Amino acid sequence: MSESKTPPADKTPYKKEASSSFENFANKITHAAGSSTAFIIAGAVVIIWALSGPVFKYSETWQLMINTGTTIVTFLMVFIIQKSQNKDSKAIQLKLNELIAANRHTSNRMVDIEGLTEDELDDLRKFYGKLSQIAEKEKDIHQSHSIDDAKELVEKKKEAREKKPINPLPPE
Repeated sequence: MSESKTPPADKTPYKKEASSSFENFANKITHAAGSSTAFIIAGAVVIIWALSGPVFKYSETWQLMINTGTTIVTFLMVFIIQKSQNKDSKAIQLKLNELIAANRHTSNRMVDIEGLTEDELDDLRKFYGKLSQIAEKEKDIHQSHSIDDAKELVEKKKEAREKKPINPLPPE
């Protein structure tokens, strides 16, 4: 008998550890900043600032107040949003890796491709374009193809080109 590699449904292989205080702070700020309330507050601040223009005679100080405030908030939010996006991206990549690893019709070479260079990713994209062409020719829409199929197709084409005699003269 072979043992299952997956843990029982009632046990999780990963324990949720106590998050760092910055992570907790970032999660709360990200959640709050994306709320309707935050948008309403930001809109109200801009409206109050605009209405206060005549009181301050639209002075440079009046303009500097909104410019400084928005610059500081934007500067700080960039880091909070990036932290949140990094975490979400890691989680999504891990979920996709699990789906790839669990599916017998997929190529495990695709697991953890985030470390590839931009050129390598462009090459993979070309292979998937070839897979799309293969799939369009299939009559069975449920036929599965993988990156390995595309590589085999490329190799066959290379072999065919190498075997084909080159005719230097154009046909008459």
